[in-house]
Amino acid sequence: MSFSYAINSTPFGGKMRFVKKSIVTLLTIAAIYVPTMVSQACTRVVYLGENNQIMTGRTMDWKYDIGTNLWIFPRGMDRDGVAGANSLKWKSKYGSVIASGYDISTTDGINEKGLVANLLWLAESKYPELDDKQPAISLSLWAQYMLDNYASVAEAVTALEQHPFIVATDNVPGQNRLAALHLSLSDPSGDSAIVEYIDGKQVIHHSRKYQVMTNSPAYEKQLAMQEYWQGIGGTVMLPGTNRSADRFARAQFYVNAIPQSTTPNKAVASVFGVIRNVSVPYGLTSEESPEISSTRWRTLVDHKRQLYFFESALTPNVFWTDLKKIDFSSETGKVKKLDLGEEQSHIYSGDATAQYVDSKPFEFLGLSAKQLGY
Repeated sequence: MSFSYAINSTPFGGKMRFVKKSIVTLLTIAAIYVPTMVSQACTRVVYLGENNQIMTGRTMDWKYDIGTNLWIFPRGMDRDGVAGANSLKWKSKYGSVIASGYDISTTDGINEKGLVANLLWLAESKYPELDDKQPAISLSLWAQYMLDNYASVAEAVTALEQHPFIVATDNVPGQNRLAALHLSLSDPSGDSAIVEYIDGKQVIHHSRKYQVMTNSPAYEKQLAMQEYWQGIGGTVMLPGTNRSADRFARAQFYVNAIPQSTTPNKAVASVFGVIRNVSVPYGLTSEESPEISSTRWRTLVDHKRQLYFFESALTPNVFWTDLKKIDFSSETGKVKKLDLGEEQSHIYSGDATAQYVDSKPFEFLGLSAKQLGY
């Protein structure tokens, strides 16, 4: 980081370097914390276990019910970026299981190759202006595009570096403000990438060490928080509020402190413990920032066993979808839906794969006439 060079070049001994580094880092963290006192919720973690036991967990936090259902999409589905005249079009290469938002967007999911995509709020997001030169996709399809087209994080990053499209946003349903999200990717190798649009430009952070993502600030500044709290050590002190910066610190510590269990079910229990630790109690709301409100649901992906776990805040059980039991074939595979009910209150338990039913796919939300400039 920018301050590390000055610190490393000081001629003093180790203790003085630590003191100076601590002071500079503390000032950096203070600058980060002040503008994020009212921050956004949702947290994503990647657990790097023994014997390639990789797991990705996340929370979904919002003031309102976002109408989530679970969907199975087979290969070979025709897609349209629904972003105006220059919308990107493609056919899905891989099948996927996803959690929808309002049944108009993909907010979370895993494809048959084990690539996971999660969308989390990032107020600092600023997407490019639409033009007639570059293909575009609606924000509602951003995560789905990743799941449809790529088998690994490395493959996705290589493709995104060529700027095959731009992402366009529109208002959050029922609200007079633009949706602002950043994207995390993870895969069975433990690789991770964070993709953001800052000042209209795509920014990619790609490394296996990027295990945690929350919300504000932009990811580059989240990494400064990580360095600060690693210096303190989580056994000494951890911040306890539901602010993005605090949740980042707790998640980063706990996901690396939990046992490296060789028993998959114990590892699942540990990772669920981490994402529950950074959850917001149900019923807690913020009038100014609905994104800092209740944790609505949690998901956990066991990449090795190809299991997609789901836990609603309003039901007593965790259940899962087993991707190994799904027909993703473009010839015989079907779109299927697991209806979670209002506020995800329908109760399922254990393996719910067989309880999905054939369904017409939902329509992804396109851009409004206002956003298209009409």
